[in-house]
Amino acid sequence: MNEHEPEPSATPAATPRATKPASRDAAPRGGSVALALLLALLALLAAGYVGWRQWQQRQGHATDAQALNALQQRVAALETTLASVSGGHANLAQRLEAADQLDRTLQASQQLQGDRLRQLEGAVGKLSENTLSAHDATLLDQTESLLRMAKERYELFHDAQGAAAAYALAAQTLAAVNDSAFAGLRQGVETERRALLASQPTGQAEALDKLTALRGALPALPLKPLDVPAGASSSTWSRIGRALAGVISVQRDDGSPLAVADARFARELAALDLAQAQAALLAHDPKAWAAALRRADAGLAGQFDDRAESVQQARATLKQLADALPNNTPVQLGATLTELRNLRAVHTLSNIPVSAASTAVPGRAAGAAR
Repeated sequence: MNEHEPEPSATPAATPRATKPASRDAAPRGGSVALALLLALLALLAAGYVGWRQWQQRQGHATDAQALNALQQRVAALETTLASVSGGHANLAQRLEAADQLDRTLQASQQLQGDRLRQLEGAVGKLSENTLSAHDATLLDQTESLLRMAKERYELFHDAQGAAAAYALAAQTLAAVNDSAFAGLRQGVETERRALLASQPTGQAEALDKLTALRGALPALPLKPLDVPAGASSSTWSRIGRALAGVISVQRDDGSPLAVADARFARELAALDLAQAQAALLAHDPKAWAAALRRADAGLAGQFDDRAESVQQARATLKQLADALPNNTPVQLGATLTELRNLRAVHTLSNIPVSAASTAVPGRAAGAAR
């Protein structure tokens, strides 16, 4: 029962009067109820909204608390990581400092090794210079010995071929010298070698072969007949000699016949003359060469049969050889040897650099070669 409704009257008589005023008051009371219900509904909605907002706030606070807790955990983990990183950084700084110290130590050791290496290179360079100097000195000694031997051989034995061979060896030895100051001497050596080769007879080998062939053909050459004298065969004294030859017989003590002994002796004399001619040809002695050939020709003419074709050919060969006299033009040797000795003396006394000496030596060597 609504508390705002009026209680009914106890008196029946008054009922018919009060019915009409009560219908006029019912409308305001219904509006109040609706308003009250609306207000109650609004209040309920407001209370629900406030509760929902409070629930959301509580949920938000719980989420924020969880996020804050997670954030705090992450911050703690970051702090732990930062502490580890700080410790690692300190360790890394220590290791870097140790590495810097090791680097400085290695740099000092490297510098020391570089100094020792430069000292070692200098010592090796000096040793190489000494080795090259000794090598060049040995080669120069060999060159000087070869040039001196060639000069003595030519002057003593007139052996131009042997002297030229020695000069060729000297040129090869001089080419192996590393010092460029001695390069100009090779031209002088080559000039003297060519002069030696030009001084030899062009037909020396052919002449030697001809003389050897003549010595081999001597045993086959016929001697003059014993019954035919060299003079006039129809004279009186020749007839007397032929008559007495049948009565008187002369023999040697060894029991060999006179004709056999004379033939052997004549051939040995001719062979000896040819051998002397060969020796004179090798010695480049034109006088001895001509004398030996004259003696050989006289022996063939006096002891051998001139009517035989082989004897005539042998004498013609001797005449050809006598006409081809060996070249007796002497070769002046020793200029290159003297230049080599002077150059070595200058290097030994003044100890001038090779580059300075090499500019002056070729001109002097060329002048000595000329």
